Amino acid sequence: MPRRDAIFDILDEWQDTGDYESAYQQIQREYRIYMPSRSPRGRNRGGNRRAKPKRKLSAWQKFVKANSKKPRFKYKSGAKKGRINLKALGVAYRKKRR
Repeated sequence: MPRRDAIFDILDEWQDTGDYESAYQQIQREYRIYMPSRSPRGRNRGGNRRAKPKRKLSAWQKFVKANSKKPRFKYKSGAKKGRINLKALGVAYRKKRR
């Protein structure tokens, strides 16, 4: 941890002079002494990892995706106007599966 009195000295100087940039640079220098340096080579960036394959959609998810834009399964009026009617979708899905 940086010396607390050094930080307060820098802040007092900033209040007197109003030079924000130099105070910021001084505070950064104080913290840099105590912070370990970070090198990009030291960490594993994960660039060599393969992306996970996406899982397949279930039959229900495929059905909803295909029919969600059709007006047949949308509420016509009321507060839910334009939303998907999941109850009607479920009935149609079960009928289709027979």
